[in-house]
Amino acid sequence: MNIYKKIKSMADRMMIPCLFLLMAGSHSMFAQEVIGAQELRWLRVGELHTWFSSCGAEVEYGRRGRACCQAEDQTDNMYWQALYQNSDRNISKGMWLGTTDFKDPVSGKTYAYKVVQTGPRFANMLTNFMPEPGTFKMAGRFLSPIVVVDGEVATENYLNDVVDTVDTNLPADRMIVSVLHTNIGITVTRKIMAFSQQYHDNYFIVEYLLENTGVIDAEGTEAPQDLTGVYMNLLWRHAPGWEATRFTGWRAGNIGWGRNTVNDVFGQDPHASDFEMRGYNAYYGPHSASGLTYEEDWGCPRADRSSALGAPAFIGAVTIHADKSPQDHTDDPYQPNSTPYLGSDANITSQIDSYNETIMADQYNAMSAGHPADGDHRIQVGDDFADQYGDDAGGYIQSIGYGPYDLAVGDSVRIVFAEAVDGLDREKSLEVGSQWYKDVDQYELPDGSMTTDRNAYKKAWVWTAEDSILESYRRAINNYKSDYNIPLPPPPPAKFEVQSGGDRIILTWEDNATTWPNFDGYQIFRAIGRVDTFYTEIFSCDASDVEHRFEDLTAQRAVDYYYYIQTKDDGSTNDIESGVPLVSSKYYTLTNAPAYLRRQAKNRLDSIRVVPNPFHIRARAIQFENADDRIAFFGLPPKCKILIYTERGDLVNTIDHVDGSGDELWNCTTSSNQIIVSGLYIAYIEVTENVIDEETKQVKLRKGDAVTKKFIVIR
Repeated sequence: MNIYKKIKSMADRMMIPCLFLLMAGSHSMFAQEVIGAQELRWLRVGELHTWFSSCGAEVEYGRRGRACCQAEDQTDNMYWQALYQNSDRNISKGMWLGTTDFKDPVSGKTYAYKVVQTGPRFANMLTNFMPEPGTFKMAGRFLSPIVVVDGEVATENYLNDVVDTVDTNLPADRMIVSVLHTNIGITVTRKIMAFSQQYHDNYFIVEYLLENTGVIDAEGTEAPQDLTGVYMNLLWRHAPGWEATRFTGWRAGNIGWGRNTVNDVFGQDPHASDFEMRGYNAYYGPHSASGLTYEEDWGCPRADRSSALGAPAFIGAVTIHADKSPQDHTDDPYQPNSTPYLGSDANITSQIDSYNETIMADQYNAMSAGHPADGDHRIQVGDDFADQYGDDAGGYIQSIGYGPYDLAVGDSVRIVFAEAVDGLDREKSLEVGSQWYKDVDQYELPDGSMTTDRNAYKKAWVWTAEDSILESYRRAINNYKSDYNIPLPPPPPAKFEVQSGGDRIILTWEDNATTWPNFDGYQIFRAIGRVDTFYTEIFSCDASDVEHRFEDLTAQRAVDYYYYIQTKDDGSTNDIESGVPLVSSKYYTLTNAPAYLRRQAKNRLDSIRVVPNPFHIRARAIQFENADDRIAFFGLPPKCKILIYTERGDLVNTIDHVDGSGDELWNCTTSSNQIIVSGLYIAYIEVTENVIDEETKQVKLRKGDAVTKKFIVIR
């Protein structure tokens, strides 16, 4: 079976639209965004979280598939500051590879322009970018910590920070590697690195190696030929104001798909007096339907006067390195060669068809178009509502083209860039948004001067995001140029455990970080009521009085609490702010389940109950939700020992109840971690500390007092 028939047969068997028949604008609720078996990996070690796909680019609706065209699934990429809801700012990414005068080994035809595509809207992993089996992996300097609340796993990282291999010498916290073959014979190796050090945790460094191997499918079939005029084109569709879609209906459709996103390219001329680096930024442009004037809508102030701005950040990318040629691997300051902005709903950005000569010619012409002669998107939008520019209902994508390269068989070129998000942090965004609404007499500008113009005040603060993201680009470039030799923070504790008690919440953690050079203790932060809110430091220790246990005695009953712990050094390695400690990322240990004060302990033994009794295997789904083998002991004294025996007197397990509450949970396992069998069991409960009545100050239970309780297990 030839390659074309093989691919079409596979597509037919999977009941998905074949690449060659996929129509432009096919956006029904049944449309298939990714054709083929996709794998995903998350990078979530710093303030910037996102997922990456084995198909080579993160396409629209690409993670979960089309959710009946719901906007909630559209903007699902590049979360910053990731702690907060709706902090995602990217819709899709794309990668195209093009070449000229290509003799296609499948069709037998010679194409003037041959282009293979993945994204920004669709991806075909059967014909265009085909992952080499077993190569899509994530390495880490250490495994994600175990985070437990009340005996249950309580971290998003359990599913979303899956490390395939541990490499203690890895310069980044995490690195994703994938290898993809294309039907033009170029093999693409993509490496993505993420850092948790707090001055480098809002960007990813992405490295592409393009090698003319002649391999044209995932099975390794070779059809080698020299390639001319090779371009790699990267595409980004952003929605920096996505967070705003949650509070005003008109914004959901327009902002949600980036209709008013403005793309600003810089550094096109390496001979310019202000040349420093080459890249682009995207930001929220004022929207004509906001009900606000052009000057009022900067930053997308919310209708809720007590809320943060809806668009406080810039997003974009900077080129770090691009080979001059396969023979000259020094950086070419003239790359990228091409920076056009393209309509998000245009034909060429909505199609995946590497056999359509018209589409491929248009795509190749776009990626090789050079820099817009009449100025970039920002210049064209000017000082006007961004959504009123142009006739593309979906807004505009930024395209970055590297090339042209001539790649003989065996030749390769390397391209490296960083993508970043930066801007006002949550606290400052909240302050600026609420102050703008107050319309006070004086506003403090970023430079410390004062103004009476509330719009000038808000706009000035919003535009500090540009300075912030440019500084992020500089740090990424310096990181790369230092061969990724930035100072590293200490590792987080390998295990962080939170246990709810009756009068306290107990936090314990492992001591694996104590041997780290310049280790200087820990700090713990707590939030009340919800995960995505502000956290307050409640504990800190240094190396001179290091602790690995903390009891939160200020917790109040009927309130949920969330925690994270950070390891810190002494600040001596900080090369950006001298003396400020480098700390492990909060996202390693952030709890996603609440801890709370349990029922109060009792001062009488006749109050103890075993629940359920009997325990029946067929009823376990209704006994304790999501805890199939749980038995609870209620009404306990603050501290006691529970010894569980079989009916004939064999000791099954011993439980030390020390959290000060009246509750203890047991997972029906023996001391050898085996599930107990059916039968009658006896619990011998012995007080291990005197219990004193708070009012009378009299001893109600003495150490050594005991009671027995019987319970039945039916399996």
